[in-house]
Amino acid sequence: MRHLYKISLLMAVIVMLLSACGPAATQAPAAATQAPAVAATTAPVAAPAATDVPAATVAPAATTAPAATGFQIPEITAGKFNVAVVLIGFHADGGWSQAHTEGAQWIATQDPNIAVQYVELVNPGPDAESVMRSLARKGFDLILGTTFEYGPTMEALAEEFPKVAFLHLTGYRSNGTNYGNLMGAMEDMKYLAGMVAGARAVADKNPKLGYVAPWPLPEVIRLGNAFMLGAKVTCPDCTMEVRWINTWYDPDKEKQAAQSLIDAGVGIVLIGSDTPGPLVAASNAGKWAFTYDYINSCAPAPEKCLGAPYWNWGPIYLDIAHQVKAGTWKPGNSYLDADSGIVGFYGFMDGQTPQPGVPAEVVALVQAKLAEMKAGKFTRFDIFKGPIKDNTGKEIVPAGKSLTQEDLEGIDAGTIAAFNLTDRTACTICMNWLVDGILGTIPAMP
Repeated sequence: MRHLYKISLLMAVIVMLLSACGPAATQAPAAATQAPAVAATTAPVAAPAATDVPAATVAPAATTAPAATGFQIPEITAGKFNVAVVLIGFHADGGWSQAHTEGAQWIATQDPNIAVQYVELVNPGPDAESVMRSLARKGFDLILGTTFEYGPTMEALAEEFPKVAFLHLTGYRSNGTNYGNLMGAMEDMKYLAGMVAGARAVADKNPKLGYVAPWPLPEVIRLGNAFMLGAKVTCPDCTMEVRWINTWYDPDKEKQAAQSLIDAGVGIVLIGSDTPGPLVAASNAGKWAFTYDYINSCAPAPEKCLGAPYWNWGPIYLDIAHQVKAGTWKPGNSYLDADSGIVGFYGFMDGQTPQPGVPAEVVALVQAKLAEMKAGKFTRFDIFKGPIKDNTGKEIVPAGKSLTQEDLEGIDAGTIAAFNLTDRTACTICMNWLVDGILGTIPAMP
């Protein structure tokens, strides 16, 4: 679940209590089969593979995005399978949108019969409808929509254009024919980041952690809780302050939130928003940070970046493109764990080296836990297995019990009714609580 537009957020308050943005768990797609690597006709960027770090083609520390003054709808490439990525943000934001852009462009380097284009800064609603309808009319075969709020538009257009495949990057619904959604268990990587943070805090003799949190939504809460649970493994005395900024992308506000945490004595900042701006603020103050979303997001201050939980969309996109092309795609609600390769933790994946600030004594511990995740032996349900207490001391998850997928996403009865999710069961331990160690409360949606 990701990138809720403000209008949708306000509506969400009415129809659901802190509903999640993620889809239901289903079987992971088959491992991507790669075509021979040849030059693509659309200029792709480096591959965001989990085992290799691509060279950044644009500065990942983008501080401003160009103004959206209109949309130029790209043309298809004749004789190829054409993929269009519709971005909620700036393609070079150093985070969420850049990870999608480079992940999609990478697939064209793996299969010479695939061409990829993108349209950026597309707001949900009329803009998204206009852009996606134009793309469908142009003849694009697969349209990727990268924010939760695109869901209603994509579902309607899927019915209007039955020969076009629509993949919704996060959401709840699928029509089972040409419209489905996809999300990954980023909580796995946030848990590992927490383990590193705890070890760094112990080494620095400063147990104060901080979180730049975009919105008071289940996804953001879930990721913060996973980070804190990981931190408690290596630093039982650690606590975490939160700054709610009510935006996914605002470089200035993100930096200001990080500075506020640093002024409060925090030594390590976790970024939950889209840009590496908080890393810059932390570095300027001689503190540490974890970036997010994009494999190269440590670039602005690598010496003070402890790692980056990031998305590895390329192989999954390639596999889905091949399925669509072959007519075998069965769209559904796919929520993939670490064993699928959809998420990574920069510094610890194959071929990578831990960041300079990572304490040596925690490396083997994190590597061992990551190996369990990649083998499917430790999943998101293990992270949220009891006993777990909230930050008031109340036992939220009893010993031996794990949260359900609906619990993790905060899918309650109101959400099920609002979205007609007849195949879902309402959460009973909905993700509207903060784990022990996180200070403060969850604010109301603005």
